[in-house]
Amino acid sequence: MTPRSGWTVGASRTDFDQARLALGNGPAVIRDYVKSMKHYWSEAAFIASVEDGDAAWQVASRFRQLRDDDFVGGFVLREFEQFTAAEVRTWWVHGRCVLVGPHPDTPHDHPSEGIDLGWLAPLIDALGLPFVTADLALRADGVWRVIEVGDGQVSDRPVSIDPAMLIAAAFDEAR
Repeated sequence: MTPRSGWTVGASRTDFDQARLALGNGPAVIRDYVKSMKHYWSEAAFIASVEDGDAAWQVASRFRQLRDDDFVGGFVLREFEQFTAAEVRTWWVHGRCVLVGPHPDTPHDHPSEGIDLGWLAPLIDALGLPFVTADLALRADGVWRVIEVGDGQVSDRPVSIDPAMLIAAAFDEAR
């Protein structure tokens, strides 16, 4: 459900190169186990070509430098895919989607109505978590992709979503 990915345990160049080479060729994006540095896109998020080891390592090193003590786990590299719209954040309580809205980074880009989440519901439910957020993006060919899944510890709410609406939806589902 996500773009093809590879990851490391830790931040060594050797492990990074192994994950990078496993992707094959083409562009990629990088993050750690928790966060990306997408606001530093050209210097610490986007790798133009995984075949260029030194240039890729330069992006990874800058990412690591910016994350500093907040770096978690290791590097996660994902094959770059072209998306056609802003990300959508979904909120799930006990495996059921209770709210679909914009991503906090684009709070006024509300998603279109009627997104079919039937394909995602069993996967979220299988996590066995009481609360989950899942960020989605629509690929250029019309396929929805999972960008990130979280248990709510670092999941923000866009300013355009009234907190009472989210709390009410979660509370109603939890009953």
